[in-house]
Amino acid sequence: MAQRAAVRTTYAVNRTIQPIYSGGALALSEDGRILAASLGDDVLLTDLTNGRDLGRIEGDGESVTALTLTPSASHLIVCSRSMSMRIYSMLASETEDETLQLELLRSLRPHTSPVVTLAVDRTGTLLGTGGADGIVKVWDIVAGYTTHTFHGHGGVISALHFFQVEVTAKDETSETSKKRKRRKSRQEEVGGEENQEESTLEYRLASGAEDGKIRIWDLHKRKSAAVLDSHVSVVRSLEFSSAQNTLVSGSRDKTLILWDAGKWKPKRTVAALEGVESVGFVSEGRLVYSGGENGRVRLWSTTNGQELTREQEAGIETDAIVEILHYPALPHLISVHADQVLNFHSLAPLSASFEEHANDPLPIFRRVSGTHDEVIDLAYVGSEKSLLALNTNSEDVRIVTLEASPSQDAPKERYFGADVVLLKGHEDLIISLDVDWSGHWLATGSKDNTARLWRLDPENDSYTCAAVLTGHAESLGAIALPHATPSTSSAAYTDPLSHPPAYIVTGSQDRTVKRWDTSKDMKQKLRAKYTRKAHDKDINAVDIDPSSTLFASASQDRTVKIYSAADGEAIGVLRGHRRGVWTVKFQPKEAQIPNSGAKGLIATGSADKTVKVWSLADYSCLLTLEGHSNSVLKLSWLPYRPVDARDKRGPQLASAAGDGLVKIWDSASGDAMSTLDNHTDRVWALTAHPITGTLISGGADSIITFWGDTTSATLEAATTAETERVELDQKLQNYAYAGNYREAITLALQMDQPGRLFTLFKTVVETEVPDEGSLSGLSSVDEVLSTLADEQLYKLLLRLRDWNTNVRSAPIAQKILWTVVKSYPASRLASVKPMGRVGVKGSLKDVLDAIRAYSERHYKRIEDLVDESYLLDFTLQEMDEVGTVTNGTGRLGLGGDVVMVD
Repeated sequence: MAQRAAVRTTYAVNRTIQPIYSGGALALSEDGRILAASLGDDVLLTDLTNGRDLGRIEGDGESVTALTLTPSASHLIVCSRSMSMRIYSMLASETEDETLQLELLRSLRPHTSPVVTLAVDRTGTLLGTGGADGIVKVWDIVAGYTTHTFHGHGGVISALHFFQVEVTAKDETSETSKKRKRRKSRQEEVGGEENQEESTLEYRLASGAEDGKIRIWDLHKRKSAAVLDSHVSVVRSLEFSSAQNTLVSGSRDKTLILWDAGKWKPKRTVAALEGVESVGFVSEGRLVYSGGENGRVRLWSTTNGQELTREQEAGIETDAIVEILHYPALPHLISVHADQVLNFHSLAPLSASFEEHANDPLPIFRRVSGTHDEVIDLAYVGSEKSLLALNTNSEDVRIVTLEASPSQDAPKERYFGADVVLLKGHEDLIISLDVDWSGHWLATGSKDNTARLWRLDPENDSYTCAAVLTGHAESLGAIALPHATPSTSSAAYTDPLSHPPAYIVTGSQDRTVKRWDTSKDMKQKLRAKYTRKAHDKDINAVDIDPSSTLFASASQDRTVKIYSAADGEAIGVLRGHRRGVWTVKFQPKEAQIPNSGAKGLIATGSADKTVKVWSLADYSCLLTLEGHSNSVLKLSWLPYRPVDARDKRGPQLASAAGDGLVKIWDSASGDAMSTLDNHTDRVWALTAHPITGTLISGGADSIITFWGDTTSATLEAATTAETERVELDQKLQNYAYAGNYREAITLALQMDQPGRLFTLFKTVVETEVPDEGSLSGLSSVDEVLSTLADEQLYKLLLRLRDWNTNVRSAPIAQKILWTVVKSYPASRLASVKPMGRVGVKGSLKDVLDAIRAYSERHYKRIEDLVDESYLLDFTLQEMDEVGTVTNGTGRLGLGGDVVMVD
């Protein structure tokens, strides 16, 4: 078999980190495992214990306004702006992927306006809906009908809560009390038991509205039991404590009110001094938690209304708490923030002594990002490159874990993609980041005109800012660290945490580049070693070469400059791009061909939609790579790893662009070897693992994609398929040579080789000694054609359709078609269905219609030939008569033609 000259690169999506919550409504199951959250128009179900996607509900084109789960997660209710309410049943999947089977039970139109809030009772049987029309309704979830309709609110219903109260005989109406007394008297007459006062549990529904009023609805009497009018703004949250017989309400009027459920009077009003979005009880009703616009979870005593947590500094606008999720059986609270972050607060510190003095806030032991927003940049960090640093269009850097399964010592929340830590310090958006060879030192550049150097020690759970770089006049759009690996015998190699990178290079919108030297005992703020005026426009990217002696800067002025790292003097200029240059990358050592002897390459990507590869020997442009339909935003060299001797690829380069595509290029030939498509928006970030070559891309669609190199597997599969094809082809030839038409035809159909199959049928049809009574020519072939499976029969009909379009092959096709039609009843042929996507349109009717159309043409041509044969016979007959007359004149002795005259 011929050896291939090159191996084509192939990649496949290994894993992705995708958003689980993009803001809006969300709900939690009672065991704290399942989170249902709105994701645009859709609803996503996520297992919070391992981060797995349990199911997704496609939206109806309108945004989700409210959703809720029953406590046992048996049903999911979703309401949207289209004024529809859909009720789904949730069952565990029978497969091993632990997904949920979601079945739509019914779709309703509950209100004349969108449903704003939902509530489910603790049994999971009753559903409360509150609409923008000010109406409250109660539904039977299983049956799907309305049980109660309550009017009375003057605005949008903003909060609902089911609860039960204990009702005794003295609380009942006089008529009900008289009936109960008569029933008790009869019991005493019969049994002579002592008359004791009875009590029952009755359902209530509390509703709050934007007018600040709270109404308590008696579900048994179907009327309002009380109207609580003390808030002066929107009531955002309600919860009842049976242990304290108290209802707590939180409002945007910056107060919490504790209500006595016996008299429905305020027991205590607490000034929270912030708009309250969520309240509830913990510690058997002894404590109240609250969260609101300051973004902090606070605890209050129900006894005296005092705050039990120390004063906390208010967060920024994106830190605001929009909801707190909690069930009594859970050992934690989950605060949901405006930036779609879920913080898990441990309730372990709560004890009897907690109420005696000011306490620290509840510790956050876990953090889940609902969405990573736009992924601007990313990098592998950690000694094992098992963590990923993300720049997500915010002031903070997110560190997430890439471990697919946790170790025995690690907490179970450390699943793939789980948040590890948040690096806080910058005061404005982070634009760029870079990491050194060890993965322990991370540099970030921000719009706050500063850069920071971070020391990352995952083993000791230490993530600190080692230095702040201040000096640029405008935002830092580019930053780079040396990537050269020190000698294995050096202290810097054995203890990288104690040896920061030798220097840092930054580029800014002020059009200058700076070098900052670092040391073991560096101060918190560093001074630049030198500053150089580099470009005429903004600097978009900088990079340091593998030897750490050169660095390059790319700018909007359409040029790239090469500098000496020692003194910052420009030693080369790369000109050729027609628009601004977004990215520049030196070829690392692991991407170079061993023993190539070249000085290396440098690649640039531009808004002119091209990638250029330059030689570092003379700074000439070697290749211009064209293929993207939008600006090239990021480049990454892949480690050179030939598959086998047939692999003649040169160093490979990956590019990400504004068209949402990632392309893999051969930097030796300039060929595009692969195009990777898994993003729906601009791909800003791209990096490759320095050893395994695993490629990671991140974009404006908030999706982080991990691409696995499947070149070896693809090559192996292609080789195996080619070997199998050759073996089957030889076997087919052997069957045909031996006259074993049964096996030959079956194998030709299996291999889908129409040419070989036609040759077999042609031999059968044109056999010199056909079998007596055979339809096709040979009885063995008739038997084969009459015992085909549906898939084989359909494939044969497709082949007959194709052969029938050609005049030369049509007779053979007609003969075999005649055999097939005579071998099967019409019902069997009608039941044949296509397997997969075959044929022009695929259906059997289309195939038979095509056969009929060409058959009619063939028969029409034959009829025309028959008609023409009559004319030919007539002509020949007339010619014979003319010849007879001519020959007669010769015998008569006439030398010329004879003209007959009437």
